[in-house]
Amino acid sequence: VNMELAMITPPVGLNLFVVSSMAKQPLGEVVRGVIPFIVLMIVALGLFVFFPELSLYIPRVLMD
Repeated sequence: VNMELAMITPPVGLNLFVVSSMAKQPLGEVVRGVIPFIVLMIVALGLFVFFPELSLYIPRVLMD
């Protein structure tokens, strides 16, 4: 989650440049389009940091 957040966060977000060139849209418009996803990913990252059981549940079930 943290790595993908880094890939879509301006000004260095590589995925923003890729989407901008593929869609032939200005970078500013692409950034405005991903803002809701950035907010959701920050919330998800916060939940995973404060409650690591959320991200470890499936591996624990599969390993037992």
